[in-house]
Amino acid sequence: MKKQLISGLALILLLASCQNTNGDKATTTTAQEVTEQTGQTYTVEADKSSLKWTGYHKGGLNPRYGVLKSEGTLSVENNAVTGGTFNIDVNSILTDSASVDPTTSGGKKSSDLDAHLKSADFFDVAKYPTAKFEITKVGPFDAAQGKSVVADATNTVSGNLTIKDKTVNVTFPAKITFNGDEVTFYSKFTIQRQDWGLTYGTEGNPQDWMIAQNVDIELNVTAKNAK
Repeated sequence: MKKQLISGLALILLLASCQNTNGDKATTTTAQEVTEQTGQTYTVEADKSSLKWTGYHKGGLNPRYGVLKSEGTLSVENNAVTGGTFNIDVNSILTDSASVDPTTSGGKKSSDLDAHLKSADFFDVAKYPTAKFEITKVGPFDAAQGKSVVADATNTVSGNLTIKDKTVNVTFPAKITFNGDEVTFYSKFTIQRQDWGLTYGTEGNPQDWMIAQNVDIELNVTAKNAK
């Protein structure tokens, strides 16, 4: 009975560590051909756009979250996004100080986490200062085929996400809207950091990993057509 109880608790912890996400689970495959960008070019407005990230400890405990700076363009034709590219300044990674309590983190501050994330343990920004997302496909979102955390999602977007020296194609729902000379693009999806070789803290049995492999990405973009 005692062994069964311990096994049950271990299973619960393992399941909890796998379910600590708040985004749509992105599907992944090998890199795909980048779509041809046709139509007019819309440039991302940095002051109206954001790229937020959230990482977790086992069981969803003590989430760490922050932002990254990015720039890019979207191509639009007949009120439809035909392509786009986002360049991410990984060296700009900034952890929100509200997510790190030095009194429960061994005295470590958010700036300490920033330094660790930039190190070779994670993103190795000295060697790989940028990441990139290039759209490979945009299609309509079919609510009958599945739900999304994005309210009123309009599209399913696929793109090659390159982090360090690894490119993986990811697919996720998004809400894309058009308003005059502006287009907005919102999505919230979850990726597995191991897919890009970010394997720090994944030694041994997965149920013992203190840092979850799931990472939430929230992309809120406003791009404008400079006619």
